[in-house]
Amino acid sequence: MSHVLDDLVDLLTLEAIEENLFRGRSQDLGFRQLFGGQVLGQSLSAASQTVEEARHVHSMHGYFLRPGDAALPVVYQVDRVRDGGSFSTRRVTAIQKGNPIFTCSASFQYDEQGFEHQNSMPQVVGPENLPSELEITTQRAHLIPEHMREKLLCPKPIEVRPVTEKDPYNPQPMDPVKYVWFRADGALADSPALHKYLLAYASDFGLLTTSMLPHGKSVWQKDMQVASLDHALWFHADLRADDWLLYAMDSPWAGNSRGFSRGSVFNRAGQLVASVTQEGLIRHRKDWA
Repeated sequence: MSHVLDDLVDLLTLEAIEENLFRGRSQDLGFRQLFGGQVLGQSLSAASQTVEEARHVHSMHGYFLRPGDAALPVVYQVDRVRDGGSFSTRRVTAIQKGNPIFTCSASFQYDEQGFEHQNSMPQVVGPENLPSELEITTQRAHLIPEHMREKLLCPKPIEVRPVTEKDPYNPQPMDPVKYVWFRADGALADSPALHKYLLAYASDFGLLTTSMLPHGKSVWQKDMQVASLDHALWFHADLRADDWLLYAMDSPWAGNSRGFSRGSVFNRAGQLVASVTQEGLIRHRKDWA
């Protein structure tokens, strides 16, 4: 395991400070606010620690309420809403400076047999000969604002290899469809819950910006105000976050300064292991230009 991946696993582990109360440190990825994937992964970690091991998370639905501060830790308060015969429900509130910055509900279920079907995985080129996002970013280092350059060019715990080519510094209108391969940068322990925390963390990368593709806009442009508003994630099967996963994203709608995006996550065998949706703010701020 690389040191940056080891650091991410530690980030998602959390410290239990009281019954149903947990604390997680934060990481600064160079964004204007705390990375949403951090609170997604940490919230799921907090909820999972209050549920018996035999029940596995199958869905979480969350709202981003306030921008988080990457310089401060986050406290997670878990409400044990219900433990039924088959399902357990938890409500999690992420808190900084005494205020909620994120809230979500997560549902857990025993494994059982039932009807099965799924959509087919898109036919795209495999990850083996594709350059990583870090390699692509390094080639364009001179275009990155100096105050963000170090954060964007440092080693990453999640390796991302884009299938869909685009230039975020000179965006051109294109169909709102995006494919990327991703995996943890190293071997992980055989803990199904850990692999789901990692997927929750990674599911926030690049999803919202799919809704900006038809408009030739990028999160790196000074006249764009971009922020996640809500995020939903469904787990369909156990997965390995340290093996290649295909993230197939599309955006069927944008309007009222909001963009809606959805994603399907497939393993190398073509099994659909997770589904994601997100709506976010994609406000064109001419006064910021």
